[in-house]
Amino acid sequence: MKKGLVYAILAYIAWGLLPVYWKLFGSMLPGEILAHRVMWSFVFMTILLLAGKGQWKAFTQLLTVPRTLLVVATSSLLISANWLIFIWAVNNGHVIETSIGYYITPLFNIMLAVLFLREKPTGAQWVAVGLAAIGVAIATIDYGHFPWVSVSLAASFGLYSLVKKRVAYGASIGLAGETAVVLPLALIYVGYLYATHQATVGTLPTYKLILLLLAGAATAMPLLWFAKAAVRLPLSMLGFIQYIGPSITLLLSVFVFKEKFSPALLASFAFIWSALVVYALASIRTARAAAVQR
Repeated sequence: MKKGLVYAILAYIAWGLLPVYWKLFGSMLPGEILAHRVMWSFVFMTILLLAGKGQWKAFTQLLTVPRTLLVVATSSLLISANWLIFIWAVNNGHVIETSIGYYITPLFNIMLAVLFLREKPTGAQWVAVGLAAIGVAIATIDYGHFPWVSVSLAASFGLYSLVKKRVAYGASIGLAGETAVVLPLALIYVGYLYATHQATVGTLPTYKLILLLLAGAATAMPLLWFAKAAVRLPLSMLGFIQYIGPSITLLLSVFVFKEKFSPALLASFAFIWSALVVYALASIRTARAAAVQR
């Protein structure tokens, strides 16, 4: 459990600090950043798979089963959309909205479970969803527009998680497959940027270029740490730790990136945080009840 706790904290700290990393490439087009993220993630995962015993064979087999390939392609498009929205939001002054998105993701998952998995949430979980909805409504009024960044991030990652439930493969093989599916699109897009003289990667100073090449590691390592944590920790504990990420992002948005944090937005977060407390307590109660039944 101690190792699992370390892995989980490392993963969520890394995810929380990612806005700082993507801000370094603010001079690049969001699509160009995404393309490089996909390319270097695939390179990094290829190296890891080749270094692991039997991993590369399992990866190639994954891509030969039509049903599995369809699932991987779907999850690939969803996570790519999530990455693109996040990168765009960070480099266009919407970091607060990204934190809202990842705060409400677990609550969005409840809605997906009801719609697609026919699960029956508890009364407390419905209360949590209602509180979160009020928080989003207040944010909408404060922004003067629907917080599409927050909802899109929650929806894309929630649907991504739902699709991932359809197959059973390791985190390494899954990420390699997801990046492999969109790799041709990434290469075509980068080629288009060069052909039309819109590519900006060549204008980066050396240290930023090196950091961009490390985008694969920055993408893969937190995911692998999370996978290691998930098999070592109870789901209830992992549920609490997951809020480290958006909390760090929120602090960065206010104190580092100097984004506006109005009283109305504070009220919005109060409802969302209240929803998370209700949700966490309900999850713990459910987990304890299940343990007693065993």
